[in-house]
Amino acid sequence: MTAVSPETTIGSLGVALLLLAFLLNLARVLRTESYPYTVLNLAGASLAGYASYLIGFAPFVVLEGTWAAVAAVALIRRMLARETWGDA
Repeated sequence: MTAVSPETTIGSLGVALLLLAFLLNLARVLRTESYPYTVLNLAGASLAGYASYLIGFAPFVVLEGTWAAVAAVALIRRMLARETWGDA
């Protein structure tokens, strides 16, 4: 039996979170503006990017790192807007 590497496990979890966010958005369960959607994207891209870093695959490190950064900025902006305007 072949053991699954930590990189594969981390990357698979990250991709699963990204695909879950996408699927739930397509099914109209999550809106792109929602906290859960943004958090799923941030967590998924971070894990996938980290796994790509661990295996030394720079193109996906850049892709997933950018994806995670964009999700983080969106989350921070939403949180700041909520504090400022008392938005739910």
